[in-house]
Amino acid sequence: MKKNLLIYPPNQRVGKYFTVAVVALVIIVLSLILINPQVKAVPAFLGLFLLCGLGLYISRVIDEQRISFSLSNMHIQHHTPKGGWSVKWRDIREIGIPSVSQEGWHHPLPWVGIRLKDYEPFLDSISFRLASHIIMEQRGLLLSAYRRAEEPNTTPLEDMMFDDKPYVSPTGKTYKGLVAMLANRMAYNRELLGYDVFVSEDLLDRPLEDFVGLTRQYLASAGRLSALEQ
Repeated sequence: MKKNLLIYPPNQRVGKYFTVAVVALVIIVLSLILINPQVKAVPAFLGLFLLCGLGLYISRVIDEQRISFSLSNMHIQHHTPKGGWSVKWRDIREIGIPSVSQEGWHHPLPWVGIRLKDYEPFLDSISFRLASHIIMEQRGLLLSAYRRAEEPNTTPLEDMMFDDKPYVSPTGKTYKGLVAMLANRMAYNRELLGYDVFVSEDLLDRPLEDFVGLTRQYLASAGRLSALEQ
């Protein structure tokens, strides 16, 4: 059974810098206490202890709010200030690195791709704000895939970019508005790149290949656990 794992964006652990600042402040205050005999030691050290504890707690809270992904035995979750999404491993078909073709060679893109078995659980877990963010943020990804497609696409790029026609899931559930636009974008991305959901390399704390290998371990572990339960 895999343990729960938190992924932080690289070089964005703000909490650790706050911790360094707290430690520096504690050292300064401690020095003042030791060189000033008029300061009462017990209250001063008690206050210093409380300051240190409060600082470490705030540092932890800051870092928890900056988590980009969390992996557990059940699912993978994406965390952003604009909301998040959650997908269970059993709803994932494949995880890999998408690529585009150029002059007969396949060039990997700086993204992790997730191919879903069904869009519905993903669409139900996402906020409108995050759906809008993904649609705008990943325009360049769609553009790159469209321009380097091995076969000419009959659908104009403009129609793919912001296709807001209602999306109907295999179970008959209808999505409209931003979520429908996201679902249609996912379908176009699958056609061009083979994946539905994409994770930027900028959000990871390790190389793409390592992150893909890690998620595949969780995916395989979840598959074995599901087989044992059956």
